[in-house]
Amino acid sequence: MEEDLSRALNSVSLEPKDSKMDTFGLYVVTWNVGTAEPPEDVNSLLQLSSPKKPDSPKKPDLYVIGLQEVKAAPLKFVTDLAFEDSWSQLFMSTLAPLGYIKVSSIRMQGLLLLFFSKLEHVPFIRDIQVTYTRTGLYGYWGNKGGVSIRLSLYGHMLCFLNCHLTAHMNYASQRVDEFEYILDAQTFDTKNAPHILDHKVVFWFGDLNFRIEDHGMLFVRNCLTSQRFSLLWPKDQLTMMKQKEAILQKFEEGPLDFQPTYKFDLHSDNYDTSGKKRKPAWCDRILWRVMPKSSSPEDTQEDNEDEPEKQLEGEDDDEFPLKMTQEYYTSKMEYGVSDHKPVIGIFRLELRKMYETPLVQVCAEGEWSADFDALITYRLLQSFPSSAWDWIGLYKVGFKSISDYITYTWVKDDQVSFNDELFQVYVNKDEIPVRGGECVLCYYSSNLHCIVGISQPFRVQGSRVAVEEGLVSENINGLDETVAS
Repeated sequence: MEEDLSRALNSVSLEPKDSKMDTFGLYVVTWNVGTAEPPEDVNSLLQLSSPKKPDSPKKPDLYVIGLQEVKAAPLKFVTDLAFEDSWSQLFMSTLAPLGYIKVSSIRMQGLLLLFFSKLEHVPFIRDIQVTYTRTGLYGYWGNKGGVSIRLSLYGHMLCFLNCHLTAHMNYASQRVDEFEYILDAQTFDTKNAPHILDHKVVFWFGDLNFRIEDHGMLFVRNCLTSQRFSLLWPKDQLTMMKQKEAILQKFEEGPLDFQPTYKFDLHSDNYDTSGKKRKPAWCDRILWRVMPKSSSPEDTQEDNEDEPEKQLEGEDDDEFPLKMTQEYYTSKMEYGVSDHKPVIGIFRLELRKMYETPLVQVCAEGEWSADFDALITYRLLQSFPSSAWDWIGLYKVGFKSISDYITYTWVKDDQVSFNDELFQVYVNKDEIPVRGGECVLCYYSSNLHCIVGISQPFRVQGSRVAVEEGLVSENINGLDETVAS
């Protein structure tokens, strides 16, 4: 575990690299959790528990987790807004010791979308924006709808859309209408990609609620027992709707080589044995779209249909190519807290980075201790829209999310000296932990909504004054204990 953290921190580098293609592992999860509390662990869900083999793929660079029907009773929902909900806490506690942090999240009642990244990539994930769209009760209620996170990964624009669409067999067309409404309604404050389909890569996943038509229960169960899933594919509503709906034809999906993920008895692999005996269905899906390479303005306009023709600024398909391959698509049958089984998709993203230098270089000056004020030095390596609301946070090594700081300082209010290139800000000694520990500094840009610079790890010394006054034990390091736990 300590090796994972050390490797993540030491890989944040300023050194330029060549223009080769880089490969990123992307792990997507969708799960309708049916208002249940989380299981004891999610190691199997995230494929963390299986032993590593010499030829096994490296750990994912990014985790994207979309949940539906997270419990949203009024009192619990208010509590979750003030604190992290129990599902987010579990995923953060599981991934943080492995060198991942929660970069962004969005919650709309029962819909929850989480985006995690290895620490080494965090300064290169920029222009993060989130939004949501309600479709329940004619758009007034958020029990159904979509939540999305958009961002730039090394200059390539990605968007992740987690949906929970209307239920029941007879509403396939309405589900498509809701999806189109979400695509039209969600906009972002960026000139390069103001709509979802303007992004280079779009992931669409969630409880999409498409069912299996026509076939009776006996035929469906026989197909499942014999694992002849392909006999059911032609009557899968999403497959059927893709044949006639142009908007769906833009998206790809891997083969449904796993049994339908709905509807199960709780804590069981048995399909619904209640009086309703609902027919099994592939409700939970992961689809994606890579923007086609435009060879002419006519091709671009045809792909975007009624949307105005637009070329993504700064994105040259020849100079900065992007390729994506799905390596794995399956369900996780061992989880039974919900009547849905979770679905995972593992992707290999190959791209040429548009930039490899962080916007800001930040470092801790001299010795740090709660016995005296400390200095931070930072340098702007590239021009970007800085703000008086930018801040530098002090984090313990192994921090879980951007908000998981020990303390922070405003870059303008606490500035003590500067020249054209180098800036210094101070941190009051009263804000520094008396127990000390291994820490990092992160520069947060309020305009870009992200961390744009991370320091190398450094040690905050335990307070000698606190030890002499008997306030803390001389041999206890509180931050180290916290990380170890």
